[in-house]
Amino acid sequence: MKNYLDFEKEIKALEQEVDGLKSPFGSEGISEVDTNKIKNTQQEINKKLDEIYSNLNSWQRTQVARHEDRPKANFYIKKIFSQFTLLSGDRYFGDDKSVIAGFGLIDNKSVLIIGQEKGEDLNSRIERNFGMMRPEGYRKCIRLMKLADRFQIPVISFIDTPGAYPGIGAEQRGQASAIANSIECCMSLTVPNISIIIGEGGSGGAIALASSNKVIMLENSIYSVISPEGCASILWRDPSKSLQAAEAMKLTAKDLLKLKIIDEVIPEPLGGAHRDPDAIAADIKYSIIKNLKNFENLSKEEIYDRRKSKFLQIGRDQGFSKSAKTSDVGLSYKESAFNKVKSHVIKNKYIYGGLGLIVIVGLITLIS
Repeated sequence: MKNYLDFEKEIKALEQEVDGLKSPFGSEGISEVDTNKIKNTQQEINKKLDEIYSNLNSWQRTQVARHEDRPKANFYIKKIFSQFTLLSGDRYFGDDKSVIAGFGLIDNKSVLIIGQEKGEDLNSRIERNFGMMRPEGYRKCIRLMKLADRFQIPVISFIDTPGAYPGIGAEQRGQASAIANSIECCMSLTVPNISIIIGEGGSGGAIALASSNKVIMLENSIYSVISPEGCASILWRDPSKSLQAAEAMKLTAKDLLKLKIIDEVIPEPLGGAHRDPDAIAADIKYSIIKNLKNFENLSKEEIYDRRKSKFLQIGRDQGFSKSAKTSDVGLSYKESAFNKVKSHVIKNKYIYGGLGLIVIVGLITLIS
């Protein structure tokens, strides 16, 4: 049974009409199927989908990112990778079912695959804790990322979580330090790491695994430090203002690409990834292979420095540029001409003040 969002009511009615037309059993028994009407109705559905999905606001994209039928990490792992070997446990406390991790092959190359998994139905969602990882989950990922780094195996992460689990037990076992250590581990890798946000990239729970060389988003996914509802509750004390919060937060793929927070956006099939999972899986696979090839001729130091440079550039007008005194991707801050002049004047303000005073005295003397 298909699930529809609030703004898809017209689509639901049309698709139900198509299902009725496809049935050979009418009110008067067996009847002829009207193929022309089915074709015309299907064209109308596609037109409506194009109209709706090309004009989604930020809150509607958030709803699409959370869609029940949207493909999850487990689906992509099975579709994209071969010979996947599941690995479990953090060697301290236990195994976290909300994250799937193991080694597999893509294009005959070994990679470490990490996937935040929300689950497909109620039972699996409860087992997976709705994709909210606990400290043992992050420690499992850290253990495997360090193993991959030792054997020079690239890391691929699928991000889909509302955030890290905020329960008492998780806090008692060091949730905050586990997230911080996971970010540190991602940033310190000397192998390429690629993160794909396939649905909801929420809070530190997502950033812990998305501190990567390449951060890629699906067209209708979201990535933010807090949910729109949480933001609305804090700013306006009113969760119903989620639309205003979502618009202000700039959490969509298009906005984040413009802000250079992410590196690439993968377009989704008409009507969202859940309408054609196989097509979006093929597109993700192509993107992963393409990006991995870009790192083939880079040394460990270059891979590390490029990741570091990428994150240091976020939020800076000019960012960091190539330094002639260091390696090809070395970092040196590049100031604008205005800032250079301003800094020089402030540093030598007494000299310029004295010169100004002399000029004023000279002018007064000439006038008198």
